[in-house]
Amino acid sequence: MRAHRLLALVPLVAVAVLVPGAPASAGAAGDYPEFPYAPTAYTEPYRGQVHFSPAAGWMNDVNAPLYADRVYHLFFQHNPHGLQWDTMHWGHAVSPDLVHWTQRPIALEPGVHPGNLFSGGGVVDTANTSGLRTGDRAPIVVFTGTDGVSVAYSNDGGETFQAYDHGRKVITMPAESRDPKVFWYAPDRRWVMVVWSGAGGNAAHFYTSPDLLTWTFASRYAAGWLFECPDMFPLPVDGTGAVRWVLNDASGEYVLGSFDGTTFTADAPEPKRMDEGDNRFDGSIYAGLTFSNLPGGRIVQMAWMPGNHGNVWTGSATFPVELGLRSYPDGLRVTRTPVAEIDSLRGAAISWSDRTVSGDGSGDPLRGASADAYELTAEFDTATATASRFGFRLGVRPDGTATRDVAYDRAAGTLDGAPLATVAGRIRVRMIVDRGQLEIFGNDGRLSITRTVAFDPGAYGLSAYAEGGSVHLVSLRLTPLRPAWGSGEPTLRGDVAGPWHAAGGTWTDTADGKRGEASGDGFYLGASSGSDFTYEGDVRLDTAVAAGLTFRGHYTLTVDAVAGVVKLWRPGRDIAQAPAPVARGRFHHLRVVAEGSRLRGYLDHAATPLIDATDDAYAAGPFGLNVFQGSAVLQNPSAAAAGWQQNLGGSWAPADGAWTAPGDGVAGRRTGDGFYLSARSGADFTYEGDLRVVSGRAAGLTFRAAPGATGHYTANVDTDGYVKLWRPGRDIATFATDVVPGRTYHLRVVANGDRFEVFLDGRAAPVISATDDAYAAGLFGVNVFDGSCLIQGVTLH
Repeated sequence: MRAHRLLALVPLVAVAVLVPGAPASAGAAGDYPEFPYAPTAYTEPYRGQVHFSPAAGWMNDVNAPLYADRVYHLFFQHNPHGLQWDTMHWGHAVSPDLVHWTQRPIALEPGVHPGNLFSGGGVVDTANTSGLRTGDRAPIVVFTGTDGVSVAYSNDGGETFQAYDHGRKVITMPAESRDPKVFWYAPDRRWVMVVWSGAGGNAAHFYTSPDLLTWTFASRYAAGWLFECPDMFPLPVDGTGAVRWVLNDASGEYVLGSFDGTTFTADAPEPKRMDEGDNRFDGSIYAGLTFSNLPGGRIVQMAWMPGNHGNVWTGSATFPVELGLRSYPDGLRVTRTPVAEIDSLRGAAISWSDRTVSGDGSGDPLRGASADAYELTAEFDTATATASRFGFRLGVRPDGTATRDVAYDRAAGTLDGAPLATVAGRIRVRMIVDRGQLEIFGNDGRLSITRTVAFDPGAYGLSAYAEGGSVHLVSLRLTPLRPAWGSGEPTLRGDVAGPWHAAGGTWTDTADGKRGEASGDGFYLGASSGSDFTYEGDVRLDTAVAAGLTFRGHYTLTVDAVAGVVKLWRPGRDIAQAPAPVARGRFHHLRVVAEGSRLRGYLDHAATPLIDATDDAYAAGPFGLNVFQGSAVLQNPSAAAAGWQQNLGGSWAPADGAWTAPGDGVAGRRTGDGFYLSARSGADFTYEGDLRVVSGRAAGLTFRAAPGATGHYTANVDTDGYVKLWRPGRDIATFATDVVPGRTYHLRVVANGDRFEVFLDGRAAPVISATDDAYAAGLFGVNVFDGSCLIQGVTLH
């Protein structure tokens, strides 16, 4: 979507600016992925309860909706720092069922990912045609940019994304272009991209690729109506018949036709509309996109609702709908129907049948009814009706006035102003009514109308009415809808199952993990329990006296900054404690090993426990987190993770940077150089490990380091394209080679006196062989530079 068109879009109510006077800013790799949102209960006025909206900030186009590893992903154009369009990011939300959404940290961030991160699509490369897979998960590959297309990909289920080939455009187009959508074309076993181009007028350009990375121009479909955000997908006629292809644009205008893998041919040139709402970039529905990789071959669509806004967010998404293609007397039409997963939101319904609603208000079955978010379904007998108009009043206030009417006009043959023919003398109406959204479906999806309506807070009444006569109401059902906001954890990583719940204290999300604050003890408990296990996690004391890991529901292992100890306790008893160098403002890693009545506590990856005690008060119970007297951030609670594999023995401590253990290694993050140093030192040795740059520049092995890393040697892999051996003040040697973010590289360093050899990925010969005599011995550690990294298998021989 074009930037300059949206800059003029201003919310129509007074709003609170999230960052006063500040535009959205590009981030840094050392802070990625960003989670900049203030806490919200998603209960603000006009905030949809069953429609996704961002926790805060601006939302526009839906991007790359897809299904991967049993999770639905929704990406979207996003300014997380203000309520107007500015400096596009890709926001991210996930759902287990298409309706309960949890917002995640930023997926694509300017300053971290190159180019202008405009609208685009995405796929799950299940066959690894791209060769981008680095582990056992299929890559999520997304497409973005303008005047050409750039690629980013994720090998960790959408947690982080890397730019392919430093953001180089895999397609370059000579004129204004944007909004690539990609899909798999099975008959030719290759990928197809459809992208909007303004070259010579509005058109969809088609490209093909065997691997998502190399693209060949195939054809061009020109149409004056076809503007922005194209989507294309096949639909069987009446569910089982011949397949027709649908090509639509951002406004939801579409044509049907055939597609042979390279060329689209329309059955007729004049477009139809999927939805009769205000289909403009400043209206009520725009830039819809269908999900990729859905099980069962369903075609499900979500779109942007520009007109919905509150005091901390602008824009929301439509409720997901399943698309179909049905035959009608006037031809084939795309139908839109709310997904069946809406069942999980439904409360107890109230139903009526065989009622006559009159113009004097008699016969209204909804008299006195009220609901917040709800579904309303009705069937009217138009053949016997005498009323000129009939329908529903929504958002009825105590004085009897209503925020919105939805009516069928018999003379005009319209529902809410849009044409809808009767079927066998009947009209069927289905509505999803929310605090700021209204979606109307007529005759089982034949008609779709999406509106934004700012229902008055607290005005939850509704009524059925008729004008100029009466109408027979064959059936009516009112179903309250429970809030769809997910119970997932936006920033708390780990393998302890949820839902989590607070048992004392206040718990909120930050970019670094779950922040707990309490005046006494506060607990945050997961849904899974254990008896014998290894349970570990990371704890950063900010203002708190202590914080730690809770297990078996009652035991807690804490770090205490005031007493300078690690302590194991339960209600009524301090079981054991040991002196420890506990510091505020840095992450400490805690690990508990519980075997029957024996309980051991470890600090900062040490091989020897600081606490080895017995207590038999509790044999099993839930896992959780704890904070005491102040605030702390806790992350990565894991009871079944492989952990960080290293053999250096003693404890580790940071010398700049944030260092945590996410369960599959140690993760570092820093703008500039950050070091994590062990207590082990050495002079001559072989030292090796697996290094992955998650985002940014470099990761490495540090050795012969002084305390605080004021002096050291480091061998690293750098995404600028080399392996480097360096020390402060001198780059000793480099070896040119591709280093791709997200891939794991193995480095082995052999140090013997003043001679150093660096081996890459198991090669028999060193890629660096050099001499330097600045440091004869020192500490071992790991390094990150201008970004984030994951390091595993650190081994000293």
